[in-house]
Amino acid sequence: MSTKAYEEVLNRAQRLTPDEQLRLLEDLAAMLRRRGAVRPKHRITEFKGLGKEIWQKIDVEKYIEQERNSWDG
Repeated sequence: MSTKAYEEVLNRAQRLTPDEQLRLLEDLAAMLRRRGAVRPKHRITEFKGLGKEIWQKIDVEKYIEQERNSWDG
């Protein structure tokens, strides 16, 4: 869609009532879900082990204790 066509659609959408705008938004979201156009870019499993090198020289138990102590004040 050209920028001009997009701007025309947006202009028309702005003239709708709030209820009609909400309905339009819901219909567009449903259309995108049906197409499969809204997909996460990554799977959560891709992040496994990310940043593990940061913890290599840290005593995790001591770190957790320090964090919990910081909550008190």
